[in-house]
Amino acid sequence: MRKIRLIISVILYAIILCGCRSESVDVVQIVVNNNVLLVEVADSEEERALGLMYRDKLREDRGMLFVFEEEAYRAFWMKNTKIPLSLAYINEQGVITEIVDMAPFDERSHKSTKKAKYALEVNQGWFENHNIKVGDSIGFTFLNK
Repeated sequence: MRKIRLIISVILYAIILCGCRSESVDVVQIVVNNNVLLVEVADSEEERALGLMYRDKLREDRGMLFVFEEEAYRAFWMKNTKIPLSLAYINEQGVITEIVDMAPFDERSHKSTKKAKYALEVNQGWFENHNIKVGDSIGFTFLNK
């Protein structure tokens, strides 16, 4: 499994360095407790594997929404991720089930304790700074495809 992750990481890194990454990115507007975020959608295996790796910064009002086909226990790590992030696991009904902070380059697995269909990554502290907690619901609207 580690070998596969390493191969995927190397391939994705090469694509980024070549400038071959698609410019057509799905963007979703997330609303939580009247706070608005514009987030990129990672809904394919390749997009989810790459996530926010190799980026130097993330605007305050931006993030990434990971979309999975079904609810399941999830795990995230911070390999090759330079930005400190907060991650919300979200169930099928759009309710935040847990929020975790993750440090740059931390390769420990941050496992969900409940099943999640979505995961939302934002700058570390964004949820706390906007008084967003476990049990809050999110709403989202696709802006372009």
